[in-house]
Amino acid sequence: AQAERSGQLPKVVIPVHFGGLPCDMAAIHALSQHYGFRVIEDASHAIGASYKGQPVGACEYSDITVFSFHPVKIITTAEGGLVTTNNELLAASMRLLRSHGITRDNDEIHGSSHGPWYYQQIALGFNYRMTDMQAALGLSQMQRLGAFIERRHEIVASYQKVLPGLPVQSQLQSADCFSAYHLFVIRLQLDQIKLSHLNVFNAMRDAGILVNLHYIPVYLQPYYQRMGFNTGYCPEAERYYSEAISLPMYAGMTDAQHETVMTVLAKILKS
Repeated sequence: AQAERSGQLPKVVIPVHFGGLPCDMAAIHALSQHYGFRVIEDASHAIGASYKGQPVGACEYSDITVFSFHPVKIITTAEGGLVTTNNELLAASMRLLRSHGITRDNDEIHGSSHGPWYYQQIALGFNYRMTDMQAALGLSQMQRLGAFIERRHEIVASYQKVLPGLPVQSQLQSADCFSAYHLFVIRLQLDQIKLSHLNVFNAMRDAGILVNLHYIPVYLQPYYQRMGFNTGYCPEAERYYSEAISLPMYAGMTDAQHETVMTVLAKILKS
């Protein structure tokens, strides 16, 4: 409502299914209908997740959903990704743009065809075609997606048995959502421990636990700083950054490795 009053309504809203947990898409869709913006779901973390019983990517509450197949994602094609939509015009436009804007469709070319070899570039597109080898890898990974997600949920269930006794918070999953658990992020309750965020991170790394931090608020990067963005622009994002640590999460993680992570974390936080 404030954006409407100030004349700053967005044309597109991109909800991010962070860590694999779907956003409240029904609520976002309702806002899009009221204010007239389009919705693109960023499901880079969320292949295998579902919302209200529908797989993420069904686009029931959005125009487009985007997935990533980067090597660290739940399934991979070594690089690249996938886009889904229920809109035929958007699908046709994306198919055109992924291949230099070139068409051989006689219904799309200007004028008449010169012969069976003829094509036209009717838009300034890109080279976004996936190779056959990448596609084959992706298809083989898709066959294992269910098992990958099941194992991630088993790991999270084990984490959740221990975390309630520690000064941390973790991402909540509502009844409408089924997370893919690409990441498992905790937020340190720093007022309840004697160590700093950096102390905990370094102690875990020193113990051989390869924790990480996802992510640095993008507007704190130099490129955006030069555009005028400054610390304090999104206070909650900065609070998150000051507290977040990503614990190891991957389908090949063994029970012994998981137990080691929790033992080390508990020892550090209770020291």
